[in-house]
Amino acid sequence: MPQRPAQRWIVLGAFALVAGVTQMLWLNFAPLIGLVQQRYGVSELAASALVLVFPLVYVLLSIPAGMLIDARGYRYSVGLGAVVGAAFAGLRIWDTSFTMLLVAQLGISVAQPFVVNGIGKLVADWFDEAEGAIANGLGTMGMFLGMAAGMAATPALVDAVGLRCTMIVFFVVAAVSAGVFGVLAKERTPNVPSQTGGFVALLRQPKMLALFAIALLGLGSFNGLTTWLEQFLAPHGIDAATAGLVGGLLIVGGLFGAVAIPLWSDRVRRRKPFVVGCALVAAACTVPVCTLGDVHALYAFALAMGFFFLPTFALLLDMCASEAGLVHAGAATSLLMLFGNAGGVVVILAIPLFKARTGSDTLGIWMLAGLLVVAAAIAAPLRETRAVTND
Repeated sequence: MPQRPAQRWIVLGAFALVAGVTQMLWLNFAPLIGLVQQRYGVSELAASALVLVFPLVYVLLSIPAGMLIDARGYRYSVGLGAVVGAAFAGLRIWDTSFTMLLVAQLGISVAQPFVVNGIGKLVADWFDEAEGAIANGLGTMGMFLGMAAGMAATPALVDAVGLRCTMIVFFVVAAVSAGVFGVLAKERTPNVPSQTGGFVALLRQPKMLALFAIALLGLGSFNGLTTWLEQFLAPHGIDAATAGLVGGLLIVGGLFGAVAIPLWSDRVRRRKPFVVGCALVAAACTVPVCTLGDVHALYAFALAMGFFFLPTFALLLDMCASEAGLVHAGAATSLLMLFGNAGGVVVILAIPLFKARTGSDTLGIWMLAGLLVVAAAIAAPLRETRAVTND
């Protein structure tokens, strides 16, 4: 079937919108932990469960989401996730009970992998290999924008109109995005269900295992950094507001990098050198981002780190989908996300354990940098992705 250039960008844009909104719903309560503690009289750990439930559920449901994507198609899976996410976002309007908010966040977390995991198959369906990285980059850019909106817009809205009205606003945004996706998203190629052994076959391929290991280390490092950044910087005279801005600049740098680096990668038809180089630059920036007391230097390192770090995710998505092929693209993306979120859970939990043992964050910070160096070392000997190099 001939490709329709305009429609492929429309479909990708509809996905980026839904995926961004899903990420936004995840992080709505990240800047409101203190407010939740005061309002509902719960502990910091209980309040943080509104956010931490997402990576935990993702680990459990990433493979079922991939199975549904490969069996029924990404339009069905992403649409289903968008509708379920919007429905549970509506449940958050009843904000008189912490339990109700937790149930709502749990429901949204269930929907998240069915949305996000669809990107690999969508890009493989609508875009050729020469545009795979930039298509994945733009899709992930939508996710980064959603993350930034969740962190930045939520406290401002709560201050302006209160928690309940804020939840109404986000419910409307979620419902509209689900409707937009339902109307605009189409599948270019009729879906061919994959064989039940798709996941097992992927796990038997050494290159796929290497890509999953890179995701585990890379996303683990990123999640650990963003979760504990405020605590890392506090001993260096950086207050919570400034630390939040540093985290925002990581995302801003990633927004630019998610376009520039995949475009460059597509132009030279190479993925591996960019994965290795970006991982090493991010590793070099990790310690300064976590320890500098000079605000201006801190901002510069945060922008640089985001620019090189976050586009690696788009490159890994493209490499996995290219290696797996269209039929198994959903399974490949789901396994990549499974390993990435599992790494995030492990690293987030490991950092406070290191601090309790040593009395300092130093070991945890160097661990984050070391994980990225190991990821680069795993990527360095890999063969270039076949679909990219074949003319």
